[in-house]
Amino acid sequence: MDPLTLVVGVAAVAYGLYTTYARVKSPSSFGKLAAMRSRFGHAAGTAVHVIAYTVLPVVFGLVAIVLGMQGKSIF
Repeated sequence: MDPLTLVVGVAAVAYGLYTTYARVKSPSSFGKLAAMRSRFGHAAGTAVHVIAYTVLPVVFGLVAIVLGMQGKSIF
């Protein structure tokens, strides 16, 4: 088990889940979301923001957790 990789993985998953929660509760708190919506349009800007700030961190975090449990390091 690699504890540093596990910590990074848990932090990434927590960040992705926090952005999901914050986007539902207070989407105006994301300055980059508003910028992406104005640049790409409402639907595409939201999709880019969701992928970049929610999906990718959660996927990365889950991969890091699995690797950490196997004793491998992401570094």
